[in-house]
Amino acid sequence: GLGDVYKRQIVAGTAVAIVGGEPDGDGHPHVGLMITYDANDTPVQQCSGTLLSSRIFLTAGHCFKPQAQTPDEPTAVSATIWFESNAQSCIDDTGHPTGDCKPVSGTPYLHPDYDRDTFWLHDLAVVILGRPSKMPVYGTLPEEGVLDEMANQRGQQEVWFTAVGYGVEQVKPDIIANFVRMVAYPQLKQINNAYTGDYSIVVSSSASTGGSCLGDSGGPNFIGDSNIIGGVTSFSKNDNCGGTSGVYRVDRADDLGWLYSEFSRELGIKKK
Repeated sequence: GLGDVYKRQIVAGTAVAIVGGEPDGDGHPHVGLMITYDANDTPVQQCSGTLLSSRIFLTAGHCFKPQAQTPDEPTAVSATIWFESNAQSCIDDTGHPTGDCKPVSGTPYLHPDYDRDTFWLHDLAVVILGRPSKMPVYGTLPEEGVLDEMANQRGQQEVWFTAVGYGVEQVKPDIIANFVRMVAYPQLKQINNAYTGDYSIVVSSSASTGGSCLGDSGGPNFIGDSNIIGGVTSFSKNDNCGGTSGVYRVDRADDLGWLYSEFSRELGIKKK
């Protein structure tokens, strides 16, 4: 197994993964597999995320502070990240590095308004890497409100995303971990309504489009075939991964304001 705490968090249903997709290969080398650890070096969550530069990795907040299931629910204080497209040999059964690969570790920073009991409202975090991970391409932050503009165009064209991440191979009857980077192309289903609020969207999760499921959060939902991150995979609506899944929007003013003001040096850009 992957450790009791690690497995329990996957089962808890706040973490999701790519399903119905296909192996990504070298398509998105800047998307990595992340495992977070508590102060005792016990794995807390398996997640994904995207390099915005060689030093800053964007992911989901609940990868570090999962929604509380018990009073002593663990909080992750560190993260280890792999960028291999197939990391099966990189991680042992306890959720720790095998020594066969060259992961990079880093320090997490959560959205300042993140609350584990309402994680879906501000489900964003970054990891500042201990050493640079240079890539041929990096993810790009969106313009403020870009998803609102896309929603207004839905009558003219379908809105779709490129979802990338590592996740479980099987959920039932037993969870089987999968450390292969996968890609799928979910469609926008809900935005700016009573369910999504202005902080999330709902995308398809079906055999025809692919989508998200248990096992991996924080992975990017790139807008169309671009490297612009519309949101990060955040939550599943049920435990059998059917129908739809939730994505936390990154195009909100509070998200962009926090990222640009606090991490401009790591992003390599001027403050906005």
